[in-house]
Amino acid sequence: MAQMTAFTLLMGILYIGDIISSKTKAWVSSVFVCAVLFVVGYWTFFPENIVEIAGIPSVVATLLMYLLITNMGTLLSIKELGNQWKTIVITLSGIVGIVVLLLTVGSFIFDLKTVLVAVPPLVGGVVSSLIMSEAAQAAGLTSLSVLAILIYVMQGFAGYPLTSIMLKKEGQRMLEKYRSGQWQPVHEQESTASKQSEILEDETIPKLFRAVPKRYHTDFSRIFRLALVALLAYYVSVWCSSFVSISPFVLCLFFGVIASTLGFLEKQPLKEANSFGFAILGLMLFIFDGLKKATPEMLEELLLPMVGIIVIGVVGMYLFSAIVGRLLGVSKEMAFAVSLTALYGFPADYIITNEVIQSLTEDEKEIEALTSHMMPPMLVAGFITVTIVSVILAGIFSSILLSL
Repeated sequence: MAQMTAFTLLMGILYIGDIISSKTKAWVSSVFVCAVLFVVGYWTFFPENIVEIAGIPSVVATLLMYLLITNMGTLLSIKELGNQWKTIVITLSGIVGIVVLLLTVGSFIFDLKTVLVAVPPLVGGVVSSLIMSEAAQAAGLTSLSVLAILIYVMQGFAGYPLTSIMLKKEGQRMLEKYRSGQWQPVHEQESTASKQSEILEDETIPKLFRAVPKRYHTDFSRIFRLALVALLAYYVSVWCSSFVSISPFVLCLFFGVIASTLGFLEKQPLKEANSFGFAILGLMLFIFDGLKKATPEMLEELLLPMVGIIVIGVVGMYLFSAIVGRLLGVSKEMAFAVSLTALYGFPADYIITNEVIQSLTEDEKEIEALTSHMMPPMLVAGFITVTIVSVILAGIFSSILLSL
């Protein structure tokens, strides 16, 4: 297949997803629609490496992830990041719900080995899936090694629409409070406090570079500074690896917040550099590239355990996150939504959240208000589950599996 043929086909799928999402006002997520179309494509005429043929190999996707996550950090403030302790507690409670229900109810329906293999991929990403797949293979459980990958590939089909529904309900509730004056977002409180000092300043130029003539603030200068921050996050992760494992992507988010607060980066430098759309496009294709492993034969053989485990896990996640969310004063919709990030992580958490916000309002101030309310917890939750907790669980559960 020619490169432009592959690229055009994939762009057509992404556009169809946008159309359906827009028509249904985000009740049906574009990510869900695209995932279905990709599966159909792989089962019919798509070459297995169509995403790479189109020009987005995994190395490019990794680069885009570094830049995008650092860019996402500029959306947050130190104060907003500090406020996310509730998100972390709720997210962890959702994971506990998955583990508890699957080890109790799930163990009665399926055997313990199946549950042990399935839990880490269900609350994480590709790393935990590979750890459990290799552990199952080492234990001589070939079908379960496939199940670990299959759950990672297919869990988004449950997570995408549920997240969209929860965020839409939460967004509608908060929009009513905002319009009636019952709620003021954190970013508006901060901007009100600093309005006098910043009223004459150009917010598209970061504070540390406002003395530099505007003609030198080019798209390349913005991407260069963004790359420097991402590079620092990468090397700090490497330096720390000898005594503690910290994902460079978690550090990218954190360093993005600091760089924006200090005035080294502007808000959303990728958007200012007219590069944000392409970066999201590349990562979207990288997500769907994982669906090439979901063959019809694999689905037929493992359909029942896969569906059963995902359903039981999601029920456990909802029960525990709703209870803890209620205790912490967070709505059950928002609590469930942040827990659901375990089923897909970044960048799907950003894409779905942004999609829902755009479907609820066209007013820029309302979009900013909803973004400040829903985006930080969704991003933080996605990193907590996929990059940290799932890998820890995979290490524990793989050891248990091999000892049985």
